[in-house]
Amino acid sequence: MPAMRGRSVLWSLFAAVLATLVQPAASQAPGIDTSALVRFHSPSLGDAGAKVQIVEFFDPACEGCRAIYPFVKQLLEEHRGRVRLTIRYVTFHKGADQIVKLLEAARRQGKFVETLDVLVETQPQWAIKHVARLDLALRAVQPIGLQMDKLKADMAAPELDALIKQDMQDAGTLKISRTPEFFVNGKPLAKLGLDELRSLVLQAVRESYGVPATKK
Repeated sequence: MPAMRGRSVLWSLFAAVLATLVQPAASQAPGIDTSALVRFHSPSLGDAGAKVQIVEFFDPACEGCRAIYPFVKQLLEEHRGRVRLTIRYVTFHKGADQIVKLLEAARRQGKFVETLDVLVETQPQWAIKHVARLDLALRAVQPIGLQMDKLKADMAAPELDALIKQDMQDAGTLKISRTPEFFVNGKPLAKLGLDELRSLVLQAVRESYGVPATKK
């Protein structure tokens, strides 16, 4: 029971933080350019064969992204094997491009998820007054066991600048003006909120599998 109460309090805190940040999502034209939703380089969490795909436009220094991230991971767990998350980078915050490079360099070492989890959890330590500090972020990820010399070398790879540029261009095509923004099987989330996202995911699961997925 104490664990259940703790989890309930945690979700209440996340909901409260999100409520202070949430604004209606930017309006989307009925015929969005779906080619701009996902690129071959986009990292994904969850089963690659899942029929339901959440696409999140994500700024690692965004407080709203941090607030909703545990809820998104819970959705993946509840619908394991049926729902996957694909991340697109939007670097609206100063210095966020360096954090994206850190994530992508960690992906080359097979530690993308671990690094993302730690960076989200420790965001208040390295995102100071809405400015991402790479030196502090590097300090935060040290316990993961990354090869730090290789990490820093890989962060300098020119293809990462091209990756970020492509994601920002796609965000512009889709008229993304704030983060987080979500699409589920190509359908935009009309209003950002926990209930709204869950409802859109459940709808997609029903359409793709006939019945809602059950918790495992």
